[in-house]
Amino acid sequence: MPKDLIIGTRDSDLAMWQARWVAGALRRAYPERGISITGMKTKGDHILDVALAKIGDKGLFTKELEAALLAGAIDLAVHSMKDLPTTLPAGLAIGAICLREQPADVLIARNPTTLDGLPKGARVGTSSLRRRAQLLMYRPDLQMVDIRGNLTTRLRKLKELELDAIILAYAGIKRMGCEDMITQLIPCEICLPAVGQGSLGIEIRHRDRETRMLVAALNHDPSRRAVEAERAFMKRLEGGCQVPIGALGRVENGTLRLEGVVADLNGKNAVRNAVIGPAEDAAGLGDELAGILLDMGAGAILRRARREFGIDEGK
Repeated sequence: MPKDLIIGTRDSDLAMWQARWVAGALRRAYPERGISITGMKTKGDHILDVALAKIGDKGLFTKELEAALLAGAIDLAVHSMKDLPTTLPAGLAIGAICLREQPADVLIARNPTTLDGLPKGARVGTSSLRRRAQLLMYRPDLQMVDIRGNLTTRLRKLKELELDAIILAYAGIKRMGCEDMITQLIPCEICLPAVGQGSLGIEIRHRDRETRMLVAALNHDPSRRAVEAERAFMKRLEGGCQVPIGALGRVENGTLRLEGVVADLNGKNAVRNAVIGPAEDAAGLGDELAGILLDMGAGAILRRARREFGIDEGK
């Protein structure tokens, strides 16, 4: 009799939707197996009154799930790849990266409009330094307001804080059935997404060959290659949610194009470039692009951003 699989996830509405999606895909592939979902809260879910960057913990939304995985309490953990640190705990591995959703950010405006249509000095909510930096490059007049919480909470804050707009990831909005609220899909020429944004990752125990074999059915290789390149890019830059780094990889006919940006918090200084190469060399392309941006001054921009936002360099 095949063993049952226990899926671990954060217990937010969006995270549970993602876990149910993975569970459904596994049930279709392996109808003979029992599959259950265990939800839990992470450190990032508990601390809602401090900006993400100032907490300074690269495993804010993953550590509790990874501890449960290592302890054998769950068999796999479903993550938004943008939340997963580039260095995993010893004994864990990424078993699969699922077909990626549209990775771009979206504008949700109180009075339906685009970025260009927002009034001068408009108050825009976001919890991301990456979004803040790139939007200020495009619209220096905007007033950026930090908002924390799950997707439902941030949508509510649009009205509660009398903001003109908020910026969120398209993938989460679509998965929660809120597409009708979107007033603009923000072009990546204006705002590159977070590393891994729009993609779901399945984390497993490295030596659990059975689970690795099972989740392989959910892996989408072009998505995995693109995300691997983005993560290699961020790893060399020593980035995370604490610093303003954006990247986007796209694979077509075996060729990967990776574009990345590093910007300061005020949107006044940024370096941006792209590389193209074989998708099989995803990690190498990510490292190559990071090196190009470092030569262009990315290191100084990141150090200054950390100082300005009060981020400990060692975190």
